[in-house]
Amino acid sequence: MVGIREVAEAAGVSASTVSQVVTGKRPVSAATRARVEAEIKRLGYRAHPGAAQLRGGRTGTIALVVPTLENPFYPLVAAGMQDVLVPRDLLLTVTDASGPDRSATTIHRLLSRRVDAMLAAPLGLAESALAEVRDAEIPFVTLGQEPPGGGDYVHTDDVSGIRELTEHLISRGRRRIAFLGGDESAPPTQERLEGYRTALKAAGLPARDDHVVFETFTRQGGRDGAATLLDRADGADRPDAIVAANDLIAIGVLDAARARALRVPDDLAVTGYDDIDAASLVNPPLTTVENPAREIGRACARLLLDRLDGEVTEVTRSIGLPHRLVIRESS
Repeated sequence: MVGIREVAEAAGVSASTVSQVVTGKRPVSAATRARVEAEIKRLGYRAHPGAAQLRGGRTGTIALVVPTLENPFYPLVAAGMQDVLVPRDLLLTVTDASGPDRSATTIHRLLSRRVDAMLAAPLGLAESALAEVRDAEIPFVTLGQEPPGGGDYVHTDDVSGIRELTEHLISRGRRRIAFLGGDESAPPTQERLEGYRTALKAAGLPARDDHVVFETFTRQGGRDGAATLLDRADGADRPDAIVAANDLIAIGVLDAARARALRVPDDLAVTGYDDIDAASLVNPPLTTVENPAREIGRACARLLLDRLDGEVTEVTRSIGLPHRLVIRESS
């Protein structure tokens, strides 16, 4: 899909000039118009329907696009957004768009239905979907990392969070510490893996390849990954701790430990990440890092409102929020 930025680059003009040529909203010189129209024809560019509709007025609807609704972290983000949006009489629509194919279709439909702004977690989002959001020229915020080409985002320090968890396990005498991540290519997995390796290196402990496993960010992923880690080694070489990339994975590890009659934390310490409500309810309660989901949602909503209100001109703004180590019985 050819976007307005590709046309602008080919014609040697700004994206706003291309928009003015397409909409006729402002006058453009004849020579510039001819050059832009020639590139539009050559590249086969078509104005996005959502962008055209949005120019006619706002709908009062904000979209939140997440990789899954099964992880309780994302509903808490939505709750935080509503804390800010509801007083402004704005409606939040939440959509599960797991996988690149589904994400592209979902975002296209949302834009066609004239959402005023969008927040997305980039995990699993297709580049074509992100490009379509940019071309629609609506306020856009991402969770966790800066969007390609610049833009607003809200993040926490995942590297430091997992480093602190791993340091805690080392301080408790654990020496065979494994890491169980979600999707290997996902930025949260890579950042949390970095924190784990940093802590091991600082303590002079080896970062063993056979102690790093990737599954999915789910409870079943935790069960499967724990089976890989726990069943391929005898007791003397088996991990004595597993650092999970999120709480759902960690809960799956607890399931796997229970199925093998391993005592937590005596035989195996387990830690998670996010501090979802279930982390304090499982047996034993889970050591984790509080990732302030509700405050993340509030911060994202404020960034979107600033853009909608026309109060900022910066291309990129970021908000970093603090995390907190929560030590419970699982470690």
